[in-house]
Amino acid sequence: MGLTISAALSPARAGAARPARKQILFFTKSSGYEHSVIKKIGDQPSHAETVLTALAEPRGWAITHTKDGRIFGNPSLAAYDAFFFYTTGDLTAPGTDGAPPMTPAGKTGLLAAIRKGKGFIGAHCAADTFHGPTGPRVSAADDADPYIRMLGAEFIAHGRQQPAKMTCADPSFPGCSGLAKGFELVEEWYAFKAYQKDLRVILVQETAGMATTGSDHVYDRPPYPATWARRHAKGRVFYTSMGHREDVWTNPIFQAVLAGGIAWALGEAPANATPTIERVTPGYAQTPP
Repeated sequence: MGLTISAALSPARAGAARPARKQILFFTKSSGYEHSVIKKIGDQPSHAETVLTALAEPRGWAITHTKDGRIFGNPSLAAYDAFFFYTTGDLTAPGTDGAPPMTPAGKTGLLAAIRKGKGFIGAHCAADTFHGPTGPRVSAADDADPYIRMLGAEFIAHGRQQPAKMTCADPSFPGCSGLAKGFELVEEWYAFKAYQKDLRVILVQETAGMATTGSDHVYDRPPYPATWARRHAKGRVFYTSMGHREDVWTNPIFQAVLAGGIAWALGEAPANATPTIERVTPGYAQTPP
């Protein structure tokens, strides 16, 4: 289940030999569906944890992993430079994995820390976390949970895993320099609503050519933001919808995009965060019934 709480509450452990390393808390509690890439078998690290650690090491980042939500009630949380969520459901409830939940006060503290300047990174199911009172069917951005408003949008559904094209709306963003022509992947593509209007769109989900019937009807819509960055007061928030499949985590494109987003969230890589959602994806708010 990740580090024990005593270990997770001591970020200095991970970087004691190099105290200047940036500290990232990788939080993978699953109060809802638990994805295979973050499941642990005994004491072995999960697939995502292994990949993330390998990405972090040459860049001077220290990764602390936990599924224990109690960490968000501890003063040592201030030692982390960024929080990386791969989570599902209401994290204030034990839920599927049975790991201790965060408290409502811990959630409030997390959001306050981001507003004050901490970085936040979310991948894939981080948008399937803290749904509002109407579940994943929130009708407007202003109705969404404060966590969703911080993240930038809310997951509503996905269809079958299928190939689809991503176009790059900002090749100048860290990690995207080689993506000007876009790329295609097989993935479990998320559909979203409750978008915030201040998103800097990085990757666009191109829906032309996707299956759009049956369970895939969620893709019967204009192109929409799938990877983005936004400022949350003084904080930096980066999210990518990719990351369901094990082979996506080992894909060089995903790794480059993810590493670039982390570097920006940490304040190590400059990027223009001026909102582009209205210009780049003008039909983003048009969703199927």
